[in-house]
Amino acid sequence: MVIRFANVNGTGSASANNLFSKAIFRMGLPVSPKNIFPSNIQGLPTWYEVRVSEKGYLGRRAGIDLLVGVNPQSLREDVDSIRPGGYLVYDNTKRLHDEYIREDISYIGIPMMELSIKHFGNPRIQQLLKNMIYVGALAALLNMDIEVLKEVITEQFARKPKLIPSNFQALELGLNYVYENLDYPLDIRLETRDLIGDSILIEGNEATGLGAVYGGATVMAWYPITPSTDVAKGFETYAKKLRIDPETREKKYAFVQAEDELAAVGMVIGAAWNGARAFTATSGPGVSLMSEFLGLAYFAEIPMVLVNVQRGGPSTGMPTRTQQADILSSAYASHGDTKHILLFPSTPTECFEMMADALDLADRFQTPVMVMSDLDLGMNSHVCPPLKWDDSRTYDFGKVLSAEDLDARTTPWGRYLDEDGDGITYRTIPGTHPTKGSYFTRGTSRDEYARYTESGEAYVRIVDRMNKKWETAKSYVPGPFFPYGKNESKYGVIYFGTTNYAAREALDLLEEKGIKLDAMRVRSLPFNEEVETFIRQHDKVFMIEQNRDAQFRTLLMNELDASPEKLISILNYDGMPITADLIMQKISQFLSIPTV
Repeated sequence: MVIRFANVNGTGSASANNLFSKAIFRMGLPVSPKNIFPSNIQGLPTWYEVRVSEKGYLGRRAGIDLLVGVNPQSLREDVDSIRPGGYLVYDNTKRLHDEYIREDISYIGIPMMELSIKHFGNPRIQQLLKNMIYVGALAALLNMDIEVLKEVITEQFARKPKLIPSNFQALELGLNYVYENLDYPLDIRLETRDLIGDSILIEGNEATGLGAVYGGATVMAWYPITPSTDVAKGFETYAKKLRIDPETREKKYAFVQAEDELAAVGMVIGAAWNGARAFTATSGPGVSLMSEFLGLAYFAEIPMVLVNVQRGGPSTGMPTRTQQADILSSAYASHGDTKHILLFPSTPTECFEMMADALDLADRFQTPVMVMSDLDLGMNSHVCPPLKWDDSRTYDFGKVLSAEDLDARTTPWGRYLDEDGDGITYRTIPGTHPTKGSYFTRGTSRDEYARYTESGEAYVRIVDRMNKKWETAKSYVPGPFFPYGKNESKYGVIYFGTTNYAAREALDLLEEKGIKLDAMRVRSLPFNEEVETFIRQHDKVFMIEQNRDAQFRTLLMNELDASPEKLISILNYDGMPITADLIMQKISQFLSIPTV
């Protein structure tokens, strides 16, 4: 089922709603919360959706089963969003106007504000604790484990223990009102189960920040921008725990808030050139500003990692809504012939793992690597297995010459000389040797020995060699994932990133109707041979993505020369995560299958 809270931004509702979803998770139930908030400080409508699925489907689902509507601004559309047979829980401190009455839903009035005013004196406290009153009412209506709720409240306010008694009191007010005045529980309810095992509930941004620490990053420079800021917070939080010498208390990391995105990426490039593992995090507007420096890092062959937590665009767009609309601008960021390695995580687990992979790939290929997350993945909590790190894993620093290597050479070393035929050259770290291994780093054309030249022949050799490096990368980047194994259908489905949740559910629903489709989740660019083979082996391929212009489809056409007629786009770009309902509807329409 789906429970939606319709509130006003800035009223403290997010804390209570988040607590509610955590309690469901603690009851052993798969849960997927979505915080849908405006980009202003306060006063506009905000929503918080909680999906609970016994089968473990964690994508967003169309239609609301139970709505807690306490915002008059949005109540009309909120009431319309409730499925027939669903419930509206509202504050009946004041009478509900007739325009909000539907014959096919049930109404549950709770005098939230009246109870809060009666028992709490401070107006601000009254507003905040009203939220906990409706959580208590829901707990009774849905037959939730009250002790779990109290446990979560205690943990949430552990640093402010004086707030615990009042929150307990507000919870009890909601509970007791239902117990004394209403029929309960409802015919939809939440039972304690053991359906999640040892899974954790974590945001993608936090997992990304932790992945950077485990992946060996020692420098982060960044400029705040929604929805990527919590990547920086996650890195700093875990670096403080794991990167401080226990004896000397010396920090083993650098964390810099720059004056803007240009300064941030410049610092990262400088740190990486000096041998540090360095990264930054931003969103679409930041990538636009960083493009010139990304071109420098690409052409000068300096490793660095950029986390792009995508949001709605163009321009400022919808900064607190999710999209996958930076695919092309990131893949070919900067002017001239540039191509960047992209990784597409779909879960917090992959955010953690791919962040470490990105740092290895950047060093191996001496180039910018981008981790392409999005707001839904980054800022919302997701159920996933515990994050695991292989302690035997070693970092891949690529082709870095030591002082001993330089002394042992019998031939002249060239910074941009391809000695192995894979397009990847050998580099040195500044200060490695007192007399050998130095070179001039520049963004202008040069030859294999880093000497300035405007020779067209030298330029062609360099950029062709860099393209050979791109071909080599196809064997190193994460390959695609095939959820159903071998192909059995003439129709295929390609998806990536957070479309994973809805795509998997839609494929299952279609199979229940007797429609079996093959599927592939792409995890990286450049595309390897498996991606090309999957497209070639199917008559039609449905391409699921969250942008208007079918950017991933364009990327497949551009990089693989895939036939436009073969790739059928299923697009969603309203700022909300795509739903299984939409995917199933679009595929069914194309295949002329009834959806009911």
